[in-house]
Amino acid sequence: MPDAPEDVHESNAAAPAGATRGRPGRPKIGEESGPSRRRRIREAAVVVFAAKGYHDTRVSDIAAEAGVAHGLVYHYFKGKDQLLQDIFRRTWGHIEQGLRSIEEGSTVAADQLAGVVRLLLGSYRMSPELVRVVILEVTRSGGLRAQVDEIADAFNIIERIIAAGQASGEFRADIPARLVSYVFWGAIDEVLTAWVFGTLPDADADVAEAERAVVELVLGGLRATPSDA
Repeated sequence: MPDAPEDVHESNAAAPAGATRGRPGRPKIGEESGPSRRRRIREAAVVVFAAKGYHDTRVSDIAAEAGVAHGLVYHYFKGKDQLLQDIFRRTWGHIEQGLRSIEEGSTVAADQLAGVVRLLLGSYRMSPELVRVVILEVTRSGGLRAQVDEIADAFNIIERIIAAGQASGEFRADIPARLVSYVFWGAIDEVLTAWVFGTLPDADADVAEAERAVVELVLGGLRATPSDA
């Protein structure tokens, strides 16, 4: 989703008297570019959505977290629904870009799938709040999932990797690649969900252990054996 065009005439005059100013260390609102303001608001929305949930969040909560005037949020976003969509589309775009790089970076299917696991589970270490928002407010809620075609693209990349491994003899070929891709994705998704709900420990060592476990369990069941040949 492209950024909204900057309003070159925008100034702090749009903010009510006494509006909250930016946090220490951040540029003053009037000194920021449009994309920087959008990013500030988007990052604040992630924090608030993760803490309060989408439905209990008010636009004023996001404005307060971002340190901007309430009306400035509406200057860049129509409301919290558009903010959530923007967060998801940008996040998913980065995931898809990472998956494409993995697909293009190696010809060994097992290494590619291990890279997918590290990319997706490692994202929790990088930004647990963002993963929480995507899991709880998008993929588990169903509110946006039907509108986003990018999800199918990610499954297609994983399916292609598996199908290529089957064609080369690296993976067993007696299970359809599409079905395997869903089983593979499901394992990753459930681990992420368990971290979000706190039913699995999520320290750095635990995340690394989960990466190893998913790789070993999934690839152990996929690898071709002499009997398969």
